[in-house]
Amino acid sequence: MASATPSDTDALPNGPLGEDAVHVCVDMQNLFYRETAWHTPWMGRVLPRVFHLAAAVPERTLFTRFVPARHPGEGRGCWKRYWERWAEMTVERLGEEMVALVPELAALAPPGAVVDKTVYSPWLEPGLEHALAERRAGTLVITGGETDVCVLATVLGAVDRGYRIVLATDAVCSSSDETHDAMMTLYRQRFGQQLEVATADQILRNWTVSQLPQR
Repeated sequence: MASATPSDTDALPNGPLGEDAVHVCVDMQNLFYRETAWHTPWMGRVLPRVFHLAAAVPERTLFTRFVPARHPGEGRGCWKRYWERWAEMTVERLGEEMVALVPELAALAPPGAVVDKTVYSPWLEPGLEHALAERRAGTLVITGGETDVCVLATVLGAVDRGYRIVLATDAVCSSSDETHDAMMTLYRQRFGQQLEVATADQILRNWTVSQLPQR
């Protein structure tokens, strides 16, 4: 059914979301959710809002997953050093289960789709752009973690490709409060022409779900 009609003060700066909108949920995975060296303490706090948004439009949701190197020291250049430093976070040490989406979101895929990547940006491998092209996406609603790393890389790539971008301010998270706050300031002050910010509920009130194409 359609979302409630937004008030003038609740409207998005560039108008309501239409049939070309896709929710890109960034790296909401067990390796960040559980007690690992990369634990993001308040991922659990934003998860209900991420789930609420994804569950409203599961067929228009893409879940990215950051897939670590399989063995310590894999990769080239800085990534080789990175995986030497974070040997405990390789698939060999963690196990495949930790790469998976958190269970609540994994239950939505399918009908949602999963796009894997091996670096911060999801744009350097073809999976995301292929999935967006299949859905004829022109607008991206972005949630997930981390605000100052993989969400940032996702946003910047989307800006460069000309997408309309709406960032769900209460559905992104980081392991660092300081840099999360700094990034939210950056998003608002430096990308005002290319990025809209809104709460997850505000986004849903501006997204007419009943008009989305059925797959």
